[in-house]
Amino acid sequence: MNDFKNALNDSAPLRWGIMLLVSFTMATNYYFYDALSPLKFLMERELGFSSSDYGFFQAAYSIPNVFLFMAVVGGIILDRIGIRITGFVFIFIQFLGAVVTAYGATPYFNEGGWGYDFMDSFLTRYSPALKVTSLGFFLFGLGAETSIVVISKVIVKWFKGKEIALALGMNVAIARLGMGAAMVISPRLIVEGSETTPLWDNWTMPIWFGALLLGIGLLAFLVYTIWDVRFDRRAKARMETDPTEEFRMSDLGKLLVNRSFIYISLLCVLFYSAVFPFMKYAPDLMINKYGVDPTLAGDISSILPFGTLVFTPLFAWFCDYRGRSASLMVYGSVLLVIVHLTFAFTNITPYLPMFILGIAFSLVPAAMWPAVTKIVATNRIGTAYGAMFTFQAIGLMLFPWLIGLVLDNTNPGVAEAVAAGEIVFYDYTYALAMLALLGIAGLLFSWLLKKEDKTSGYGLEEPNKIE
Repeated sequence: MNDFKNALNDSAPLRWGIMLLVSFTMATNYYFYDALSPLKFLMERELGFSSSDYGFFQAAYSIPNVFLFMAVVGGIILDRIGIRITGFVFIFIQFLGAVVTAYGATPYFNEGGWGYDFMDSFLTRYSPALKVTSLGFFLFGLGAETSIVVISKVIVKWFKGKEIALALGMNVAIARLGMGAAMVISPRLIVEGSETTPLWDNWTMPIWFGALLLGIGLLAFLVYTIWDVRFDRRAKARMETDPTEEFRMSDLGKLLVNRSFIYISLLCVLFYSAVFPFMKYAPDLMINKYGVDPTLAGDISSILPFGTLVFTPLFAWFCDYRGRSASLMVYGSVLLVIVHLTFAFTNITPYLPMFILGIAFSLVPAAMWPAVTKIVATNRIGTAYGAMFTFQAIGLMLFPWLIGLVLDNTNPGVAEAVAAGEIVFYDYTYALAMLALLGIAGLLFSWLLKKEDKTSGYGLEEPNKIE
């Protein structure tokens, strides 16, 4: 019986090992999400996509979370039936979506392979390639956002009352490592195909590799479930109940009348909408504005995620031991605005603004996600994260598509010229100015959150409690 005196998460090596395990699963999610960003010019050349088509394809990721509310529904499911079943189902769905996305881009499919005639029989204004890749990214998004909610709850479960901000910060940093790896690895996996090469030997290799990583991530989560069972058995033997499994539908309504939760959710959607959609176009921006080759464009873009690998844990540690979470969110929002204005209106070397963007993208998430655990009761945390991801999905659906529309409308004739193989370049000024406006709006809500904290008593400026 002595084995049951302590909870499993009292072991620092074990809880940090669990963090690394589930963070790897989350990193594979982030890898695939950005694996196609360095391939925009190839999707235009090989699949005939315009910038608007590319933007719609990227937006398909967020459609289930906007119109089906899947992130919040997934959060509710998570709070009702637990981590293990919810995690497996949604991580499998994201893997399936990746496979469909890769298949829709292959020469085999686009030369009349299985399913081509059916996909060509409706909505003929849109190519079968656009429809199938968008369907795949839709399925990927259906599973991906809820899987992130699941993994966030895993971290809360194992680190509540301990180094929670640092753990969530490390989780985010490792996930960003997947994002950075996609920017660096995808261009290097491109293998130009020909009529005689097999299915896997063509420019779609980076997409298939991302799908493979998601399959490995699914296996890693299955390994985690073994420890999750042991955690719950240990808690039961110690006659403890897990309050994170208790949930009532009325809890959702309580979140939506909490002003601090509303402010932090609006900051979330505005901040992430100014970063993630930008990263979908960042390699193409580097090619078009700075004249670099695709490999170097991916390397420059990777400065942001690789920078977060260092800065996110650092700022998370600061929140744990020094506090000032609300202030850090304000500072990060200011830096975001500066970066987009710099890209839009100056010709300064891109290395510097990408580095500053990495700092901004560390400051806000490192402070924001642990702050939610102060604003929201533990039994609502899955639903709260799910609601925030749903709000976030609205921006992640709209702005990749809007950026594409702005590019096509402010650069008439460029899409057709690129598809025809001509060397022409997009002017990104107006698209970047739009993202700077998003950053300004996010700054407003970060300031309102800090002001509200003075009366709410949540203590966002106070250090997190560490056992």
